[in-house]
Amino acid sequence: MKPVAAKPNLRNQQRVDVATEARIEKPDGSCLTCMVSNISRTGIMILCDREAVKKLVPGQKTPAPGHWISVTATFSVPVIAQQPVSVVTTGNIVHMRRIARDQFQLGVQFTEFEGNGFEYVNNYVSKLLAASVP
Repeated sequence: MKPVAAKPNLRNQQRVDVATEARIEKPDGSCLTCMVSNISRTGIMILCDREAVKKLVPGQKTPAPGHWISVTATFSVPVIAQQPVSVVTTGNIVHMRRIARDQFQLGVQFTEFEGNGFEYVNNYVSKLLAASVP
């Protein structure tokens, strides 16, 4: 069996798998809804179809370093059981990868949070990481 190369963690933070919706807003005010597939303290990975990628990523090419695509992401995380809070963060699309015929992953690196957003994300990620330890 051929060994599989380890994928580098581009965020330098531990990621946890999640399945939640995120509203992605471009600077021109247009919005899309995508699914978040994983989250870390520094970013999210969203799943999009080809149409969403066409709207978010000009030319459908991975953004070059330093030429990131600015977006605002809004998503919910549960602060305590059954009580989700909305997190609003600005960020940059820094990664794009096609994973299926009509499915893409976009990596959004956080740049700034509104209010207590970072604390909410930090606590949520910490809780999920603790739960995954046997």
